[in-house]
Amino acid sequence: MTELSEFLRSRRAQLTPPDVGLPWNGESRRVNGLRREEVAVLAGVSADYYTRLEQGRARNVSEQVLAAVADALRLTELERKHLYDLARPATGGANAGTKAPKARVAVQMMLAALDPVPAVIHGPRLEVVAINRMGSVLIDDFDAMPPAERNMARWMFVNPKARVVYPDWPEVAAQMVAILRAAVKPRTPDPALTRLVDTLREESAEFARCWSEYKVFQHTHGTKRFHHDAVGEMEINYESLVPPDDPQLSLIIYTAATGSPSEEKLKLLSSWAATVSAR
Repeated sequence: MTELSEFLRSRRAQLTPPDVGLPWNGESRRVNGLRREEVAVLAGVSADYYTRLEQGRARNVSEQVLAAVADALRLTELERKHLYDLARPATGGANAGTKAPKARVAVQMMLAALDPVPAVIHGPRLEVVAINRMGSVLIDDFDAMPPAERNMARWMFVNPKARVVYPDWPEVAAQMVAILRAAVKPRTPDPALTRLVDTLREESAEFARCWSEYKVFQHTHGTKRFHHDAVGEMEINYESLVPPDDPQLSLIIYTAATGSPSEEKLKLLSSWAATVSAR
C-alpha cells in the first residue's frame, strides 16, 4: 500500500455519513467510516476515479480535485498539505536532509545562553541535535546517550523514563509519531527516516499502532505536563522556532506562566540541579 492510499483510507475511516451531511439509517457497514463511493460523491468525481486516486493509480491529479477530496474528508490545513505532498509524483532523488543535522556554533551558543530556561534543538526526524543544561534536567540527558539513541521519538517509546517525565504519555507519544508521519515526503525519499520508523515499528507495538492510525501533527506551540521527582508535576508551555538559515532545525523553548506554581517549581528545579551538580 502506498503512503497516499494509507493516508486516504485512514482519513475516510475517521468519518461517518452524518459527519459529512449524508443520510445513514444505522445499517451495518462492511468498512469503518465512509465508503469510497461516498467520498467520490462529496468530492464531485466518479467512484472509479476516486478509487484509482486512493490506490495511487491516478496520474496528473489537478489542484481542484485534490482540494475537493480534502474538503470531502474534512482535512485540516496540515493534513491538506500532506495530501498534496503525497499526490505529487516522486522525483526519485534522495532527501537533501538525509545527513545528520548540525546546529551552527552561534545557535548552540544561543541555546546555552537561554539557560536556566530549558531548550532543545530538534532535527527533521526529531533528532536531539543539542540540548541545554535545564533541558537535560527537565527531559533527559541526551548528551550522555550514544549518538544513535539521541532521538525524541526513539526515547519516547524505548526509554521507560519518558512515561515518568510525561504524565500524559499516550497523548505526547502519539504526537511524536504524527510528527514523523508529517515528515514523510514521497517525492524526496528519506532513508534515515525510513530506517528510524522501521526500527521503532519492530521495537514498539505502541509505536506501530500509532503509526497505523496515520495522524499528522506539527510541533509549533502548546502546553504539556512534565513531572520531575524533585519538584513534582509542572504545566509547561513550549514554543517552536525555526532558525532562518537552518530550516531543518527547530528550537523548542519551555517556559511556565508568570507567577504560576509551575514557574516556581521550574526555578526550584534549576536550583536543585545546580546543587546536585556542585556536589
